[in-house]
Amino acid sequence: MILKLPDGRRSSILIGENIENLSNYLNSEKVFILTNPNISDLYSDIFPKKTTVITIPGGEKNKNLNTVLETIRQLIAAGADRKSVIVGFGGGIVCDMTGFIASIYMRGVKFGFVATSLMAQVDASVGGKNGVNCDGYKNMIGVFNQPDFVVCDPKTLKTLPERELKAGIAEVIKCGLIANNNLFSFIENNIDAILNCEEDKIYTVVNESVEIKARIVEADEKESGERKKLNLGHTFGHAVEKHSNNILHGEAVSIGLVIAAKISEQLNLITNEDFRRIQNVLKKTGLPVTTDISSANLLEAIGKDKKRENDFVHFVLNRGIGSSEIREISFDKLATLLEKALNAL
Repeated sequence: MILKLPDGRRSSILIGENIENLSNYLNSEKVFILTNPNISDLYSDIFPKKTTVITIPGGEKNKNLNTVLETIRQLIAAGADRKSVIVGFGGGIVCDMTGFIASIYMRGVKFGFVATSLMAQVDASVGGKNGVNCDGYKNMIGVFNQPDFVVCDPKTLKTLPERELKAGIAEVIKCGLIANNNLFSFIENNIDAILNCEEDKIYTVVNESVEIKARIVEADEKESGERKKLNLGHTFGHAVEKHSNNILHGEAVSIGLVIAAKISEQLNLITNEDFRRIQNVLKKTGLPVTTDISSANLLEAIGKDKKRENDFVHFVLNRGIGSSEIREISFDKLATLLEKALNAL
């Protein structure tokens, strides 16, 4: 699959490609792989020869400018120059940070991703959003910049902890909700096979999700309109992350999807039956669907979110299953809707 931007830029998304073929996509004598210690232990034997490997610490708490600066220091010490290629080999955090570092190092060098988690394959590696967190607020520092290539090998998902696999499924469910009711139904009917990493089922959900995201990004790379739909569940999801010590991004998105669905029901955009289907498929996946975080704390985090403009929030709502809309909602109205939604869950 090729993601094509209006100005002629291209990003190759290689779904089903064998990670052992990585060397085919590297056109530089100086290749630097950024990864975390766990991924390095699993895959170091297949890293291309004459590659410099730099490990970065895992976890959202380390996705910050301090880690960026330390990594850049290591790139300088290792002799990385403007003709180097930097490869993010790992999950969503590795991909986010690699894209950001490659975009600012020496004013930008080529980069690509080997996405080893479901979250990375369907979300973090595709679309050109690269960034880091600031004081617990998600991706407040970042750039738009497309990778040259993304390798998505289904067999890497078999090494994922079950919790991380489930977290990635939240993003797949999101894609179905915003643009493809057939994908949503496929997940409903095949969730056990997906959780068992049956390759044909995994290939389908990754391919369909990436297709949705790629087409949206092609139409609106910098998120001025249509791309905002990809934030379904993320307004409250990011707020949940801000106020939680031990929650994965996809788990927080799952809670955000349920809150968004309940608000959509309150606004008569979906039926109660639709809401129950959304809630139930997330439950069946083993994802959380409620939170004990207060509405005041959630709203405090949303007040500093990138999606807020003055006294309004660009909020993504469900319109049935497989369709969505972006609505500008005043902060005060959103507070009322949130309180009612939390009380109903």
